[in-house]
Amino acid sequence: MATERTRLLVDAGLSRKETFERLAAAGTDPAALTAILVTHEHSDHIGGLQVIAKKLRIPVYLSRLTAPAIPWAEDYTPPLELFAAGSSFCIGDIDVDSFTIPHDAVDPVGFSFRSQGLKISIATDLGYMPESIRMHLRGSDVLLLESNHDLEMLKVGPYPWSIKQRIMGRNGHLSNEVACAFVRDDLDTRTSTLILGHLSEHNNHPEIVRLMAAQALYGRSLFTRVVVAEASRPTESVVY
Repeated sequence: MATERTRLLVDAGLSRKETFERLAAAGTDPAALTAILVTHEHSDHIGGLQVIAKKLRIPVYLSRLTAPAIPWAEDYTPPLELFAAGSSFCIGDIDVDSFTIPHDAVDPVGFSFRSQGLKISIATDLGYMPESIRMHLRGSDVLLLESNHDLEMLKVGPYPWSIKQRIMGRNGHLSNEVACAFVRDDLDTRTSTLILGHLSEHNNHPEIVRLMAAQALYGRSLFTRVVVAEASRPTESVVY
């Protein structure tokens, strides 16, 4: 999320090198970042956090319960801006709303960002879609929603059964089916760009996600642009 004055990075799971290269490919100078926001403490969301925060010397926003769950380095702890999950705050000229999500982390959150009449929302790493999250996503111009796995691919895939149960559980990850049911039944007519992300490399495929999203949108008379985010390469920029 970026305006002319404020540039925010949500999560930092990739290495510093990969993160900076992807930012540069998107036309963003990493040194121009204002802050990093953290959704939860799992390694695929904070793997590069400490190195990036130390390099840029910028604050990290995260929930009060998540902060102690991160193993901060002894030689450097970035300036932390702590908030209670569900609270709202401002960073520069961007208004931020946080909301609790159902996931097996200490205090996981999603975010909505508002600035200059636009709303961008992010909801990944959640096991199901409670009404509270549906409410927070309403009115979003851009929505990044998890579409983690194809149920059949997961069931026959290489993961141990205990991991499969975790992924399919109410504190796990959204399947393509659940994500597309939301798109079919609840996606706000205001949403002009839908980004489906956090795809499993072993239990999903971008073309399956793209096809299911198109089927979910069929008949709704919406002109929603669908973007499928892949972990292996940068996602196209969304400019308003």
